Amino acid sequence: MRPFRFGAQYTGTTLEDWQNHARKAEDLGFSTLVAQDHFGAQLTPLMSLVSAAAVTTRLRMAAIVLDNDFRHPAVTAKEAATADVLTGGRLELGLGAGWMAADYEKTHIPFDAPGVRYERLRETVKIVKAFFTEETAVTFEGKHYQVTGLDAQPRVVQQPFPPIMIGGRQKRMLSLAAREADIVSISMLDRRTPDGPPVPTFAEKVEWVKAAAGERFGAIEIHAMGGGTVVTDNQWEALEAAAKRLQIPVEDVLKSPANLIGSVDAVVDQLLQWRETCHVSYWVLQARMMDEFAPVIAKLQGK
Repeated sequence: MRPFRFGAQYTGTTLEDWQNHARKAEDLGFSTLVAQDHFGAQLTPLMSLVSAAAVTTRLRMAAIVLDNDFRHPAVTAKEAATADVLTGGRLELGLGAGWMAADYEKTHIPFDAPGVRYERLRETVKIVKAFFTEETAVTFEGKHYQVTGLDAQPRVVQQPFPPIMIGGRQKRMLSLAAREADIVSISMLDRRTPDGPPVPTFAEKVEWVKAAAGERFGAIEIHAMGGGTVVTDNQWEALEAAAKRLQIPVEDVLKSPANLIGSVDAVVDQLLQWRETCHVSYWVLQARMMDEFAPVIAKLQGK
């Protein structure tokens, strides 16, 4: 089984804050510092990650995930390659089709149908991978993007290229991730409606990934967001609060790997169980949770 690793996701707007959080994450045993890609009160992801790399030595730098509609794939490829060089080969590149409507409303970027955004992302993955691996130049003729003689410079440090993460919640996107990504992020942000069909479980989504990945499944790292994580000795109270917030029965709260709730030992047991049953080994939590989660990381050191 893959060893556990944990990322700390931070949004901030000053150099001092970013670098302080990077140092703290590294000191507490986190493997990755994570930046989002939205038009809110935050720095842009790749530049902020480069600044964090300047004050750390081991911490990996992850963009989870770049919205494909915000940049032409040639720009994404060149900026990602640059970030890999400037972080000394510590970049993890997340690519996504875009999902947050507010980003599109603020910018008037067209929020096209899911199928169109999916098609564009699929072409972007091909262009980015070609940029990372071609010796000289990239030429690509697609439905949505075309590049001709695109100089494949700078050369990435990591070979064959920085790990690529693709995530999603629906079968089509997770199948693309299974075929193309090194890290597959499985989202449970499904829309629940009283009269709608049952929401697929995390385990069912892992099976989608397995089916699409085939023989390469063993090379894929499965990722989950731990946004509902609470480390507490009062587990029942925290479970009730989570159930109320999520509008689900208490007994269903722990059926998602996003909700790691309980004492340090209880959370460790939940992590081990999720890895055993669903192959999840990589979690990302909010940076504000670093202190309370650090004892969990310490318990799982080397496991």
